[in-house]
Amino acid sequence: MADWEISGRGLRVRAYFGERDRHHGKPLWSALLEFLRGQHAAGATVERGIAGYGANSKIHAASIVDLSADLPLILEWIDAEEVVARLLPDLEAMLQGGLITTDPVTIIRYQPHPRGKSASATP
Repeated sequence: MADWEISGRGLRVRAYFGERDRHHGKPLWSALLEFLRGQHAAGATVERGIAGYGANSKIHAASIVDLSADLPLILEWIDAEEVVARLLPDLEAMLQGGLITTDPVTIIRYQPHPRGKSASATP
């Protein structure tokens, strides 16, 4: 886990893929997070969509009838440009389909919480 502060120019990486996608038998979302954490990326979040479609134009949506649908997932990762340049080729190789985008961002603040304190403990 990163123990440094980042500010200034950075890149936001967004990877769009399906909930059923896998990498070496493991859910892709989990494999991506483990990879990024293991490479000391600043941090990443996986979000689950309620509906969406991709390159195949098939709509994937949540319904009461099919709770195991292949819902869309988005991994969002923001980091320094040089870290993204180093890790993006490996991340791209892990996805067998889907979409990856990058956007320039200005990082106002990235720093860990003080040890022993969580976000909910701050006023």
